Amino acid sequence: MGFILGMLAGLVAWFILRYVLLGFYTVEQNERAVKTVLGRAERVGAATTVDSALGELLSPEHRQRYTFPQVRVIPPGGPYFKWPWERIYKASVATQTVNMAYDPDEPQANEGGTILEAVTRDQLNTGLTGQIRYRVAENNLYAYLFGVKRPISHVMGYFVSVLRERIASFEAPTAPAGAETVVSEPGAAASAGGVSGVTGVSINDLRKNLRDLNEHMERECASSAARYGILLDASLITGIDPPAEVESALAAINTAHNQVSSDISLAQAAADQKIVQSKRAVEIETLNAQAEVEPLIALAEQLRSLRQHGPQTLPAYLRNVRLRLFTHARRLVRELG
Repeated sequence: MGFILGMLAGLVAWFILRYVLLGFYTVEQNERAVKTVLGRAERVGAATTVDSALGELLSPEHRQRYTFPQVRVIPPGGPYFKWPWERIYKASVATQTVNMAYDPDEPQANEGGTILEAVTRDQLNTGLTGQIRYRVAENNLYAYLFGVKRPISHVMGYFVSVLRERIASFEAPTAPAGAETVVSEPGAAASAGGVSGVTGVSINDLRKNLRDLNEHMERECASSAARYGILLDASLITGIDPPAEVESALAAINTAHNQVSSDISLAQAAADQKIVQSKRAVEIETLNAQAEVEPLIALAEQLRSLRQHGPQTLPAYLRNVRLRLFTHARRLVRELG
């Protein structure tokens, strides 16, 4: 009898330790948690991602494919308690940075996750380097925890496919009228209006429009939060390197273009300077002519006003003018007849 009571007491103590004391848990500051009850995540009514702001990022076809329930998110803090039939799934929401050539399934791919290859529209196999920042989407934890087996693999694959498609079809925007472009080094970015330095060389177009390329990637990958539960904060493509066999040819093309662009710029600067000088000279001569005409106009107005005061006013004015001139004259020549 005592042995049975001891076993029962041991079972009760084990149950209390295993499922009561160890049933308490906490959620760290950079974590979010989701509770499942008998394998089913706690949901927020019948709400889905389609009903939230994430649904606006999906096309009508994808809304049917990526419809995930909205789950109840446990915020940081604690201690919280769970029963034995409940389970807690935690996910870090801290922002993480990885090389955009990183392959989660094959870390040795893409030269050890350092360089991503892509083909340009003029059939050049170029190497891309850069980074992407991502974090778990707190408003779609169901997709991250339960909807996709390896979310990061899906996101990286989606990002790479969109990037390669953009590289293969990229064309520089049309140059504004009168805009000129100078390329200082092979592939360096220095342009007016953000256009290609050398027409027909797509690597130059890409290098000069890295900012537009990064912004395009952010727009196209905005739906990743609705698809896979991972939000791409930013993409930073930092380098686009051509194949070694075309590097010297590209350098020669850019150097020749630089010389032509420099000569055109100097000629335009000289022409602009002459135009400015000509306009200034015209303004000066116009002001001089106006300075000479203004006194004559004022004198005519004065004589017209004097004439209106009577027929004798104008001869009297002329006599006074003659007398004033006589006071300044040193010699007077008078005709006798």
